[in-house]
Amino acid sequence: MKKGIKLGFAVTVIILSIGYGVYAFSKATNIFPEEDMKFFKIFAQAFQIVKANYVESEEATSKKLVYNAIKGMLENLDAHSGFMEPEATKEMEVETKGQFGGIGIEITVRDGVLTVVAPIDDTPAAKAGILANDQIIKINGKLTKGMTVQDAVKLLRGEPKTPVTIHIMREGFKELKEVTLVRDIIKIKTVKYQPLENKFAYIRVTQFQEQTTNDFRKAFDDLKSKIEIKGLILDLRNNPGGLLDQAVKLADEFVKEGIIVYTKDRAGKGAKFMATNKEKIVGDYPIICLVNGGSASASEIVAGALQDHKIAVILGSQTFGKASVQTIFPLEDGSSLRLTTARYYTPSGKLIQAKGITPDIEFKDGSVHMIKEKDLPKHLAGDDKEDGQKNTKEEKEQKDGKKDTHPMRIPKSPEEDEMVKKAVELIKSWDIFKNRR
Repeated sequence: MKKGIKLGFAVTVIILSIGYGVYAFSKATNIFPEEDMKFFKIFAQAFQIVKANYVESEEATSKKLVYNAIKGMLENLDAHSGFMEPEATKEMEVETKGQFGGIGIEITVRDGVLTVVAPIDDTPAAKAGILANDQIIKINGKLTKGMTVQDAVKLLRGEPKTPVTIHIMREGFKELKEVTLVRDIIKIKTVKYQPLENKFAYIRVTQFQEQTTNDFRKAFDDLKSKIEIKGLILDLRNNPGGLLDQAVKLADEFVKEGIIVYTKDRAGKGAKFMATNKEKIVGDYPIICLVNGGSASASEIVAGALQDHKIAVILGSQTFGKASVQTIFPLEDGSSLRLTTARYYTPSGKLIQAKGITPDIEFKDGSVHMIKEKDLPKHLAGDDKEDGQKNTKEEKEQKDGKKDTHPMRIPKSPEEDEMVKKAVELIKSWDIFKNRR
């Protein structure tokens, strides 16, 4: 069987397959010490009592009791560990290919409420005006209170051209808003690009999936065929993460040598991911990397590597702050465990867990305080005691109602994007100072 490593937040359900053998539960192997067996006996006793006596027998089947027990075990560990039933595991494997039937949103549970992390570009949700931080109160008339992300995904996904109705609440709304969406094949384009003025190139990476680095290379080659690139803007805003190997490969197109990222497990054992690509496509010119509070995990790996190796100037706002690695452990019935198994560190040794990447140049976009790692229940602690809980001045202003509280939408056109305009100005200034040396 196989296991996978994924980086992301909310329900960015992605898998990277590598060789692995599944743990066996067998008394004959003596895999569990006597201390553990004592607690397994308590569990077995509780299982038998519930199965034999619960008033609704159909709710106390062996499968439901065991699955719910595993869910509780995983969900009480941290914000990103969880249990996926066979159907959810299959959906995860499908989504990593970049195509599935649904409405096109990233979701999470915040304070017990199903919440939109970000709509995916060019999908029914984005076209209908669904925004980051919208709360989904009902799906097809069913209240979402107490619903897991996996259960919500089951309701939201389905055959293309079929309708799904959601009721959302948004800051400023006086009542629920009903939105009916028609499901479509969600083909996630993870790389978008275009040439800008002054022979500058703009490339946006929206997620890290199996073909992301290949698509990045194709985009770059196409740009080079049109212009002699004098500067590059790499946009990682609202990128929720994805595959670890794709983040490393993309960073390897920039980093000449050394560490891109390294991980440590609970025993302190780690793995170093080094720059190995000898045929890099990115040239020696000014690079600006755009980030915001929706830039998480795998995108933070790329931004951290570019910042630590002094390859790019990071422009934007504090990133999400997820520096943990989830491993997928398949179980024999087709279900799987998504378990946090390590923390990752930037090349200089920074642990950004519950903190995020601090931009070199802050750009205030006026958006509402976005959900971040430190806001999630049971998030892993960072390096210090404060655990990233200090709010920035901007966040405090937003919470006090002193700033515009509309969630940020990235404009469809880079020419209309204020942060892109700022990046262009910075690269122009770069060239001016360089020519005056």
